[in-house]
Amino acid sequence: MGLRVFATTLMVRLQVPQLSERVSFTAIRSAVIPVVAVLLALLVGAAMIAALGANPLEGYRALFVGAFGSRSALADSAVRAMPLLLVAVGICVAFRAKVINIGGEGQIIAGAILSTVVALWVGDLPAVVLIPLVLLMGMIGGGIWGAIPGAMKAYLGVNEILSTIMLNIVAVQIMNYLLRDPLIDPEEIERGTRIPQTERLPETADLPILVDGTRLHLGVIVAVIAAVVGWAFLWRTTVGFRVRAVGHSPHAARYAGMSVPRMTMLALSLSGALCGLAGAALVFGSQSHRLITDGSAAGFTGSAGFNGIVAALFGGLHPLWAIPSSFLFGGLLVGANAMQRAIQIPSALVVALNGLVVVFVIASNRIRENLKKRVVNG
Repeated sequence: MGLRVFATTLMVRLQVPQLSERVSFTAIRSAVIPVVAVLLALLVGAAMIAALGANPLEGYRALFVGAFGSRSALADSAVRAMPLLLVAVGICVAFRAKVINIGGEGQIIAGAILSTVVALWVGDLPAVVLIPLVLLMGMIGGGIWGAIPGAMKAYLGVNEILSTIMLNIVAVQIMNYLLRDPLIDPEEIERGTRIPQTERLPETADLPILVDGTRLHLGVIVAVIAAVVGWAFLWRTTVGFRVRAVGHSPHAARYAGMSVPRMTMLALSLSGALCGLAGAALVFGSQSHRLITDGSAAGFTGSAGFNGIVAALFGGLHPLWAIPSSFLFGGLLVGANAMQRAIQIPSALVVALNGLVVVFVIASNRIRENLKKRVVNG
């Protein structure tokens, strides 16, 4: 018996380094794959730019400089990455419960509306009170908008993809109604211009600028903290363990006494709350310091609800890896505008370039999953 234990222990000790080396090598390949995916997307984009008679090298140089070439550019990229990061962390939380949140756009809007209404209602409170209050209201608004499809999924079996997408449309229409009548700036009515926007919100609710001469504001720090808290929640708390357990195996979790519907609803509510926080930060960290729209979701959100999904996938659906991933995509969005101005390419090509990156990143995520399965299966 002792000889058998000794032999088994020896075999484990011999195999563990090999397994560790294999896992490490696979982890390196998994990290490299999405980078290669972005490079391939840029390569295809270069061919498209050349087909239009422009210089791809000059265009990509303008993209890089516009995104990362100066202190102001870095600040703009970080600000653009801020809502992507918050949405990405929300996507990571929902994914761990094996639910898919496509409703980031609507949840951003819901958070923006509630935080704006509260700011207009309470007036000029001290900044130390008002800023946390509006950010909290943003989380509550987005959390409620995420809890609706969460409850429908958990207790009625409604597909969350369908319900979250439909709620995006509902949120947009509510925002359009509010900004064309109840919340519209009274001066817009007097002038007869009726631009769909609120009056200038209380100055004490403005998110403080962190670096003079740039647009870098407190919302960026809040987003990074949210990513760290999201990681700690999922991997360092009992509730986070239950969320992951439900996502891994609902039947086993139910057998262990966990409430699968409750965890499912919680995951989508938290995901929505993070998106709602992004909405509040977009309003109170904006240059106009008011809620304004052009009638579409993208007119206010900048498509952060969808781009955040790509940032989450690029970061391996891990809250901490979503930080550099979101910054990269924020830089690409800022730099793409600089590239368009530099080489005079159509705006449609910029949209196509972003779409190429999305397609290649999603494809790379599938490859990474296959690599992980090979390691697990030996």
